[in-house]
Amino acid sequence: MSEYHVPVMLKECVDGLSIKPNGIYVDVTFGGGGHSTEILKHLNSEGRLFGFDQDVDARANAEKIDNRSFTFVQANFRHIKRYLKLYGVKQVDGILADLGISSHQIDEPMRGFSTRAEADLDMRMDLNGSLTAADVVNEYSEEQLHKLLGIYGEVKNAKTLAAAIVSERFSNPFKTTKDLIQLLDRLAPRHREYKYYAQVFQAIRIEVNDEMGALEDFLEQSAEVIKPGGRLVVESYHSLEDRMVKNFINKGKVFGEVEKDFFGNQLKPFHAINRKPIEASEEELKVNNRARSAKLRIAEKI
Repeated sequence: MSEYHVPVMLKECVDGLSIKPNGIYVDVTFGGGGHSTEILKHLNSEGRLFGFDQDVDARANAEKIDNRSFTFVQANFRHIKRYLKLYGVKQVDGILADLGISSHQIDEPMRGFSTRAEADLDMRMDLNGSLTAADVVNEYSEEQLHKLLGIYGEVKNAKTLAAAIVSERFSNPFKTTKDLIQLLDRLAPRHREYKYYAQVFQAIRIEVNDEMGALEDFLEQSAEVIKPGGRLVVESYHSLEDRMVKNFINKGKVFGEVEKDFFGNQLKPFHAINRKPIEASEEELKVNNRARSAKLRIAEKI
């Protein structure tokens, strides 16, 4: 399964779950199965692990795991509560989420995630989804494009780029990743072209897959699904995700201030195990470049 991608901070993630051998755990971003395989090593025959992933390739990886404690669920993690209920599970001892896109998906040229290979502008993680990257760049208003490029991609010239996309598509609709790259090339900062392409592709991918909405839904449900004393372990790869996770752990909500009861006590479901995010060691950075932007947060259900 190593060809999928090497899990970032694997030991730190699994340690963060504080696994009970007979507990119930969920890996909501199964991917290549690296985290799940490690979690299963810590479970006995009474323990259970559910692996969630909406990607069809992940199912093929899940079929390689021959363990009676393991159940694969092909679904977006924003539906965690509903699917666990289908399996008769109301509460679990811990949840692990490794956010962002896998290097396997980026390297798979036909999915449209890669800035280095020509493919249809797709970018759907769930191939049953209706919205594609082509829909976003060809149909969104200039204002919508400006907003998503600035917020999701942190693109410096988002306003200029949004206007250029709208102007270009009037006579030449965008069909492939190459079509988009040709436009981006005219506006990218010199010597930083690939970073610019990646920021734009990230913004569009987040929109296509409603990643921020899914993360908010997941975090809110995790508070209901995890038992008191159970753990929430979340690894994120860009500042927007990390801010949402941090706010939810510290304030009980993704946006806004913490609520308090009549007596002034804070109403929040978790307390942070680590005040600052855990980052990859120098040793790991040497062998796994994907770890460079990773931030790991661990929380315990109150």
